Amino acid sequence: MSQGVGLAVFGTNSEANSLSLAEKKDLLTMLVEGGIDPALLMPGTGSCALPDAIELTAHAVNLGCGGVLMLPPFYYKGVADDGLVDFFSAVIEGVDDLALRVYLYHIPAVANVPIPQTVIKQLAEKYPTLIAGIKDSSGDWSHTKALNELGIEDFRVFCGSESFLLKNMQAGGAGCISATANVNPRAITILYDQWQSADAEQLQAGLNTIRSIFQSRPMIPALKAATAIYGDNPTWFRVRPPLQPLTAIQRDELRQELATANFQMPDI
Repeated sequence: MSQGVGLAVFGTNSEANSLSLAEKKDLLTMLVEGGIDPALLMPGTGSCALPDAIELTAHAVNLGCGGVLMLPPFYYKGVADDGLVDFFSAVIEGVDDLALRVYLYHIPAVANVPIPQTVIKQLAEKYPTLIAGIKDSSGDWSHTKALNELGIEDFRVFCGSESFLLKNMQAGGAGCISATANVNPRAITILYDQWQSADAEQLQAGLNTIRSIFQSRPMIPALKAATAIYGDNPTWFRVRPPLQPLTAIQRDELRQELATANFQMPDI
């Protein structure tokens, strides 16, 4: 946060779907009670279980979180658009709080349940102040570009990788919500602040280099390994099954590639 970013806790790379509802509620409470400004929090509250999604979302709103990041219910594949609209509607109406701000989470490669533009438009029309935006982790710039062109008022589009940050800002997007912001926040913030500068393309290239190093490995174990290495804290090597930590050889390779790229991490 000292590097100018907010926290999207319980996103994909914080192993949210390996945590229980009770764990997530407790951890979110601990963050706020520990002094984190809830306005800077956008916790992931999506769940296949509708009651769980409502309960965690309501908890986030009650704590004063600035928004929630919501996956579609991802177990049932090939559901109708109306089914997705009904699910998100049920969460919103179950929470029943005008302070709620929902950011939809489109990550079809992992969820295997996309959030079609027709669904987005229906939800935005139905809840114009509560549907605040979307994180697009499609990995397809043309899709992110199309979301920026939907013409929905006050609808904020975040790309899911800083590799698209410059393009997204140029297209009128809101920024990015990125896994690698956990380890490379300052460089991402610099491009966010300087996207109109003459150096923007060079800054983007630097981000791409670091992103590619992490993206070429299992992302969650690699991010945790970097945190362990640069923070000199082996606790961070730990992941929850079924994920597996990087091997010693993989850690050394990661360390060497990051050093070659002149990677630096903030003090942790």
